[in-house]
Amino acid sequence: MDEESNEVVKARPRIFLAGLFHETHSFVDETTGLSDFEIRRGAEMLACAGDASPLGGVLDFAAENDWEVVPAVDFRAMPSGTVEDAVVEAFWGEVEAAWPGGETLDAVYLVLHGAMVAETIPDVEGEILRRLRSLPGAGNLPVFGVYDLHANFSPAMAEHADALVAYRENPHTDAREAAIRAAALLRRCLETGECPRMWLRRPGLIWIPSRTGTANDPMASLETRAREAEARSDRTWAVNIAGGFAYADTPDTGVSFQVVGTGEASVAEAILDDLETLARELDAREPEIGEISAAEAMASLRQEPVPGLTVLVEPADNIGGGAPGDMTGLLRALVEARIGNAAICLNDPECVSRLSGLKIGDRTELAIGGKGSRLDPGPLHLEVELVSRSDGRFALEDRQSHLASVSGDQFDMGPSAVVRHEGLTILLTSKKTPPFDLGQWRSQGIEPTELDVVVVKAAVAHRRVYDPIAVRMWWVDTPGPCTSRLERLPFRHARRGDVGR
Repeated sequence: MDEESNEVVKARPRIFLAGLFHETHSFVDETTGLSDFEIRRGAEMLACAGDASPLGGVLDFAAENDWEVVPAVDFRAMPSGTVEDAVVEAFWGEVEAAWPGGETLDAVYLVLHGAMVAETIPDVEGEILRRLRSLPGAGNLPVFGVYDLHANFSPAMAEHADALVAYRENPHTDAREAAIRAAALLRRCLETGECPRMWLRRPGLIWIPSRTGTANDPMASLETRAREAEARSDRTWAVNIAGGFAYADTPDTGVSFQVVGTGEASVAEAILDDLETLARELDAREPEIGEISAAEAMASLRQEPVPGLTVLVEPADNIGGGAPGDMTGLLRALVEARIGNAAICLNDPECVSRLSGLKIGDRTELAIGGKGSRLDPGPLHLEVELVSRSDGRFALEDRQSHLASVSGDQFDMGPSAVVRHEGLTILLTSKKTPPFDLGQWRSQGIEPTELDVVVVKAAVAHRRVYDPIAVRMWWVDTPGPCTSRLERLPFRHARRGDVGR
């Protein structure tokens, strides 16, 4: 007790903090091992304070509200293939080792993705939450957190967490903001003593990534309806719209809705009924984005030239969706059509290594791309001129870009090289780099606004940075693991009736 004021001095809230972030593609050839993850332990996590990531957001909120953070571990990896079980066990071992005992804590906060799949664990986040509740003293602790809009939200996640809050934007411009929203709800819980619960509804829909952009339907109307539901009652703490991740083959794959609150179950179920009805109505409409063939794209470039930048989107090789980023569909088309003043980026560490001994201006033949998926016809052999080399590191120009939700303020493409074949500039990287920030090009001496054509291996998340500089944008159908035609993929676990466009 403070002798002068006679007021009770409250102890600082003590919050256990951990992060596990991976979007898993079940249909790529690679697996994702421990070496693929960026790992921060204990105090290393605190260095993320102030950056653009969700972890940075919750750390800043904690500092502003005088919370004592108990940092455990943070695992992050770029989207890729099925995660090895050893990764999950390594993460869990770190959490157990850092656990101070529930009696010393006030709450748990988790930074999650929500679409992580391991070799024998189809619902990694649900399994981690289940294990967390078994830790000494954890059974009755508030468990809050933030998750990616593309989560495949499972019943176990709803059962073992009290409040998980989704991003509301795709591209994910609000990842940090969503983490802060979740932290504010945790503050409400700690200050009022009220702890919410979660209601989950899965309407049986699987949407390709291009249908989950929040600027257009179906997601735009669903997000609007969710905000209206939140506004009707203070006891409805949050309403989440999860677009799901179509390429994770699990029983939980697909669109879902959650209501977080302290109200009556009947109110929550009415909100979920309304969202499900709306989702089915919107699903019956045609997708907003159509795709053309590579041949059609090349013909249009030839026959309908326009001043300014044309963006060719290659969703089948969507790096942000776990594809290898080295598919040669549009590369071949550009070369065969002899399209000039164009650029494409491929992830090809083998080619980068082969260029390491050359001088700038040297010419050589490279076998480019086609190494990461059996769906590709194989490498394309081209004679190229070496233009530049770099370490591949760049600062994000847009701290609210989709990329910031994974990497914060900086990104590392690994050793990189720029080569040129006739009128085509090719950026080769050693690490997969989603095309979500123009610093990727400018850091390599390439000004995208001066190009006529650029290829982006994405689906929707590139639009925040490319919409302002493109005069037109075409989605092109090429072979690849992130195909928009889900019927091409060998689903085994997702409910077959859910698999649609």
